Amino acid sequence: MAPNQLRADRPLVGERATPPSPPEAAPPGAPPGAPPRPPRGGRRGKGGGGGRRGIGRFLLGMAKLGLVLGLAGVAVGGIAGYGFYRQAAADLPEHEWLADYQPPQMSRIYAADSKLMAELALERRVFVPIGAIPPRLQAAFVSAEDQNFWTHHGVDPLAIARAVVTNVEGMATGRRAVGASTITQQVAKNMLVGNDRTILRKVREAILAFRLESAMPKDRILEIYLNEIFLGQQAYGVAAAAWNYFNKGLDELTPGEMAFLAALPKAPNNYNPNRFPEAAKARRDWVLDRMVEEGALTAAEAEGAKQEPLIARGRTRPDLVATGPYFTEEVRRELVARFGQDQTTMGGLVVRTSMEPELQAATERALREGLTGYDRRRGGWRGPVAQISAAPTEWMPALEAVQRPGGMQPGWQLAVVLGVEAREARLAWLERPDGRAQAQPRQGTLPLDDVGWARPVRDGRLGAAPRRMQDVLSPGDVVMVEPVPGREAQGRTQARPGRLSLRQIPQVEGAVVALDPATGRVLAMAGGYAFEKSWFNRATQALRQPGSSFKPFVYLPALEMGIPPNQRLLDGPIEIMTPQGMWKPGNYSGQPRGWVTMRTALQQSLNLVTIRLAQEVGIDRVAETAARFHVIPNMPRVLSMALGAGETTVMRMAAGYASFVNGGKEVVPTLIDSVQDRFGKVVWRADTRRCEGCDSGPHGAPPRLVDERRQITDPIAAYQMVSLLQGVVQYGTGTRAGAGLNRPVAGKTGTTNDYLDNWFVGFTPDIVVAVWMGYDEPRSLGNGETGSSNAAPIFQEVVSAALKDSPPVPFRAPPGVALVRLRLDNGQTILEPFRPGTEDAARPPSGDTVISSETPAGVDNSLGGLY
Repeated sequence: MAPNQLRADRPLVGERATPPSPPEAAPPGAPPGAPPRPPRGGRRGKGGGGGRRGIGRFLLGMAKLGLVLGLAGVAVGGIAGYGFYRQAAADLPEHEWLADYQPPQMSRIYAADSKLMAELALERRVFVPIGAIPPRLQAAFVSAEDQNFWTHHGVDPLAIARAVVTNVEGMATGRRAVGASTITQQVAKNMLVGNDRTILRKVREAILAFRLESAMPKDRILEIYLNEIFLGQQAYGVAAAAWNYFNKGLDELTPGEMAFLAALPKAPNNYNPNRFPEAAKARRDWVLDRMVEEGALTAAEAEGAKQEPLIARGRTRPDLVATGPYFTEEVRRELVARFGQDQTTMGGLVVRTSMEPELQAATERALREGLTGYDRRRGGWRGPVAQISAAPTEWMPALEAVQRPGGMQPGWQLAVVLGVEAREARLAWLERPDGRAQAQPRQGTLPLDDVGWARPVRDGRLGAAPRRMQDVLSPGDVVMVEPVPGREAQGRTQARPGRLSLRQIPQVEGAVVALDPATGRVLAMAGGYAFEKSWFNRATQALRQPGSSFKPFVYLPALEMGIPPNQRLLDGPIEIMTPQGMWKPGNYSGQPRGWVTMRTALQQSLNLVTIRLAQEVGIDRVAETAARFHVIPNMPRVLSMALGAGETTVMRMAAGYASFVNGGKEVVPTLIDSVQDRFGKVVWRADTRRCEGCDSGPHGAPPRLVDERRQITDPIAAYQMVSLLQGVVQYGTGTRAGAGLNRPVAGKTGTTNDYLDNWFVGFTPDIVVAVWMGYDEPRSLGNGETGSSNAAPIFQEVVSAALKDSPPVPFRAPPGVALVRLRLDNGQTILEPFRPGTEDAARPPSGDTVISSETPAGVDNSLGGLY
């Protein structure tokens, strides 16, 4: 039929005929002629098979939906995980530098004889290469901390799984969670990421652990770990811990001691054998069992190690110098100023100093004895340290609670007075022989004749000497005593416990500096009575008036101007108008002597002559001389400064006098000879002399050191001053300084107004020693207490100790000086040094008698420059 054919059963307009549905195809594989498959969801007969298929299709759909959602979740989780990884890895520190990492090391300070003086460290560590660490000690740490260290790649999945199971089981019991960090992770934590207890930190730690494993070998990681790990008692690294706990080197440790060190990283304070011996032993034995499991020990060796007592002996250093705390502290301050705090305490510096331990000990002893002698003479008895019960059952715990005063000497004891009689007192104290924990009581007697110096002090005045023991002590007094040495029949000296001597820490203070005048190297320095009493170094930090010990710097410019040493000057009254009114200085003796020579004026320390001489040469020239010698850099231009009214330090005075004896060369005091870095390279040296010919080879001329120090005065003027100062010691106010030394000695005493400061600064050709004594808060030492009576004897003891085994050496006269033998009015015969062409000053009318003239060589060959 044609498409446009009209029919009665069709609409005429607007509707398209619906094509008939095609017949349903037979199912695939159905035989020909098989009935068509019914539509989905329809029913097939009455049996309901279509319903079961509907449920299956529903479940399949849900599975597909779940798969899609699961995949989406994985994708979202992956994206989130990647984002978390990017966040964790975003700012991770660089780790490659660990390949060349050198851990912080303590710096060491050595004395002139190479004995160890001190160790400077924020972390006490001695770096040891992995090849020098015993394999068993390595195995102990690996067994205790990371059994799979040699096989994992930074993170140990098995250890993590174990820790998860253990922590889940422990949640019910409230046990503390355990970790699963490997040694590599601990290195990453300690060195790179810090110690925050967060998930992000653990992830960062794991990432860095993987990177470390790929960047360096296992041996290097273990080396860093064993040198960095904190093991308690201020010890970082296994070498420092071995010394601190067992006083041994690594190669001396037993298997039990190695296991104990490996037990410490988990909680060093909780396994301190002195505080928690049971816990420490249990942890050590656990490590030994682990070592057996790992094959590092046999079962028999482990069992034997478990039987070892765990005793922490502590670190003892018999080679450590026991003296010089002020010297050491001054060196530390100089190192910090020169290299900075971090390099000083963590740079592994090796510092060689100029301190001579024997002389340092003698210097400290001489100063203590001098201060104690003054204190017993003028200080009086200031009472007991404390007051406790003297009851038999109460005094021991009470005495043990009394703190030792700062400055108390090691050989002294704190003792309690148990009973007092007229002629003696019975005292008791506590000792710990052989380091026992339990204190043992001791008793002794203090006789009345030992406390005769202990006069009471009332309102700043000394009372009468005690007539009976009750005037000094009462029961319950806690005082400082020292066992009195006795002598056995065989001549050996020992302490007699039954006899005691009363002790007291002086309030007066002092300082001593001894240096080499040729180089400026400080050989010994004491900055006070005791470093434990006060860290303030009075040798370098205290500014005090030098008094008459400054006068050589007034006389020196006169010598430089050509005024001869025997020039006569007027010792007569003088009045000077000042802004504060009329100033009338006077001599110590109070009596003017008329016309005297410059030599006599300095020997007798005449103030009036010194003032007139300062007027003659000009106070500006005196101030310039004081600055040139670094004694007082900016001295006020007033005449009172000529008598030592300015302020300076003991160290400056010693260096200033050193320039006299070394021929007028500038002296800069040094305490440090050289500094080396951790690799042995010299990074600083005090000796700045230039070496000519040092690189000329074996066939060249001998090397020559060129001294380029500044010449701050001419050699002849310096030698003239040496000669004048020899007269002070031989015939003037400083005679006690040279008593018994039997060698050329020169120097000058100093005493300030109201006896506030006592000084003696002197020298031989080999050594310069400056001594000061006074109170930290200036107050009078007492009428008649002068530099001659207090400071000069200390000088004598120090020089005697320094030169006891050396022959006398003369002061060398410089070329060109004219030495004239003179007989003075008092009959003394001397060799007076003159500048060339000024010998006529020795002729009358000077009053001196000329005997003969000699060359410096002739003097050296005959009298050696002695009077």
